[in-house]
Amino acid sequence: MKKNMLKTLSPMLNLPTPASISFMWNFGSLLMICLINQILTGLFLAFHYKTDINLAFQSIINMNRNINFGWLIRSFHANGASMFFIMIYIHISRGIYMNSFNFKMTWIIGVILLLLTMMTAFVGYVLPWGQMSFWGATVITNLLSAIPYLGNSIVIWIWGGFSINNATLTRFFSIHFILPFIIILFTFIHLFFLHLTGSNNPLGINSNFDKITFSPYFLIKDLIGLIMFMWMFFILALIFPYLLNDHNNFIMANSMITPNHIQPEWYFLFSYSILRAIPNKLGGVIALMLSILILLILPMLNNKNFLSNKFYPLNKFLFWMFIMTFFILTWIGMQPVEYPFITTGQIFTTIYFSYFFINFYIMKLWDKLLI
Repeated sequence: MKKNMLKTLSPMLNLPTPASISFMWNFGSLLMICLINQILTGLFLAFHYKTDINLAFQSIINMNRNINFGWLIRSFHANGASMFFIMIYIHISRGIYMNSFNFKMTWIIGVILLLLTMMTAFVGYVLPWGQMSFWGATVITNLLSAIPYLGNSIVIWIWGGFSINNATLTRFFSIHFILPFIIILFTFIHLFFLHLTGSNNPLGINSNFDKITFSPYFLIKDLIGLIMFMWMFFILALIFPYLLNDHNNFIMANSMITPNHIQPEWYFLFSYSILRAIPNKLGGVIALMLSILILLILPMLNNKNFLSNKFYPLNKFLFWMFIMTFFILTWIGMQPVEYPFITTGQIFTTIYFSYFFINFYIMKLWDKLLI
């Protein structure tokens, strides 16, 4: 039995890995830990959840108060989603900085994984049936009505009626339950393409002559990263369990009372700011989708002499400007829709999209200067 297990794990443990990769390559394995946590805790929460608009909110309270360790499982699941997106955004940022989009298929599958994860998180946020869950779902699903001719029909089809109701909640629960298993499938496809090409490295050079086995060197490095991750996760889930929650979600959904400021979870706020920055509804929806899909053009803008930002000082500065833009857009998404936040959002939305093209032209200019 032990021999068979070692034989199965051998390709992973003996995987040739560039010796120069740093702790920034830890986040892929941490994302797998996050996914396992979400699936296991979600499974136990599903045992007690009621897909009924009259019982859903009470079933959450019942989990917290009456189910053995229900409060712990829910805290791990709710805060695990936030940790999941923190790890995803760092993983993508490292990929942009180190130009990991050179591996085109791995990158494309990664963007699909991001979209699937965002969809899973959105439908999951509706399930507690709090005020922000209900109104957030109403606003976001209504965006589909901007699609010419078919928009209103699609919205009614998704709702299963003329408003968000029991049918909507049941559908969202089913989608939320099924999507993680589809994410697992795409994760294995992502790893398959990664193992075909091997990992990138900080210098972006061919590292075939400087590779070592994954075990024990990077196994230990990943374990240290896991310990640090668990330390932060436990502090968030056990000491500050409601730090990232919206206070309106502690109130049961009421279609007759609209919250003063409707906003999604913090990890969607940058896209929400981009949506609000466009005065036209259809234009806002297109900009919202492009805020993620624009990552797909990076492999096409990769015609340069060096394969890492380390050799492009101006592009390093632009990258950190892009990260600051992301944080500012997230902050703007929390603010009311009024002056000066509308104008500021429009300025930083322009900066957000401009980065991908300006970055490319600055790289080409730097290459010409070095020739």
